[in-house]
Amino acid sequence: MSVITPLQALPVDQLRQRTSTKWRTYPDDVLPLFVAETDFLPAPAITAALARAVELGDTGYTPPDPGVRAGYAAFAQRRFGWTVDPARIRTTCDVMMGVVEILRAVTEPGDRVIVTPPVSPPFYDCIPEAGAVVERVPLVDTGQGWHLDLEGIEAAFAGGARAILLCNPHNPTGTVHSRQTLAALADLAARFGAVVVSDEIHAPLTGRGATFTPFLDASPVAARVGYAVASASKAFNLAGLKCALMITADDATTQVVRSLPAEVEWRTGLFGALAAVAAFAPESDEWLDAQLAALDANRVLLAELLAEHVPAARYRIPDAGFLAWIDLSALGWGDNPAAKILREAKVALHFGPHFGEEGNGHVRLNFGCSPDVLREAVARVGALARS
Repeated sequence: MSVITPLQALPVDQLRQRTSTKWRTYPDDVLPLFVAETDFLPAPAITAALARAVELGDTGYTPPDPGVRAGYAAFAQRRFGWTVDPARIRTTCDVMMGVVEILRAVTEPGDRVIVTPPVSPPFYDCIPEAGAVVERVPLVDTGQGWHLDLEGIEAAFAGGARAILLCNPHNPTGTVHSRQTLAALADLAARFGAVVVSDEIHAPLTGRGATFTPFLDASPVAARVGYAVASASKAFNLAGLKCALMITADDATTQVVRSLPAEVEWRTGLFGALAAVAAFAPESDEWLDAQLAALDANRVLLAELLAEHVPAARYRIPDAGFLAWIDLSALGWGDNPAAKILREAKVALHFGPHFGEEGNGHVRLNFGCSPDVLREAVARVGALARS
């Protein structure tokens, strides 16, 4: 087996020339490790595709079939061993927009939709946007990791919840749900006539030693009750280009997605589609593997740095993604320790309470950066803890 050279992040002086949220929210004396953007150059195939589009002035409307559907199906087969029918895919602007439109189609105003906190903050916003109501069933913390509370989810379905918005892999814990767990969730949804909407945006970033299971591939029942929403945006840092996929695996669910208004698909960005086709192509696999090698190294390095500089922190190495969920409760910095860290250590981390009350005392740290940036950030937090 060949050794993969980890991808190298750009130097900070170049990153500060970026105009995205990560680099323009805070002053230059702040190290930004909050929002889910990474610090790597794009895969070469993406750069080439976008440069060619600019050269041609190819900046018009997105065509009916820009190639994303076939590209993702091939990618899913290569990377996940999952057979996807391209005819069962539609595109839209971004994952949360896809979630909202699917929820609007499968729920009635006032219906309850389960979330599993601590969970990505937009989940709390997109459900009301769809006209539904959030019902919280927190993850179970075993002391070794997190898993879905299937008994709690069963009780919520029995009480009338009509859907669950699943995070697979989970943000912020980095949990990769097992095939067995996902199949059991599907059985519960089927028993109570509910649906599962699975946000799988972090799936391509599943780390070494873990196996990602697409929800729709977990079992035949999952294929019937589920909808998946995916994108290249997290794995390839394309959030600003606006392209996501809504995926189904059953005639009834496919008809639901096909019946969504044409405007839902029109919102797909042309540059997002062009970039996604390039990202999902085989020539970008080497880049993705190099990024995964860098993230695998960083998630372990973070554990070592916290042990050295912030020994009171509790951190479990995540199975997927570039986001670390860190419990700083023992430091006594209140429910939102990221506020103190930002103010006094000049490190921007995501506010834990935004993920639900289970996030009190926690921070989320983005380690999709260079090892040197990670070392500096943790050293600053450590100096604050010792002061």
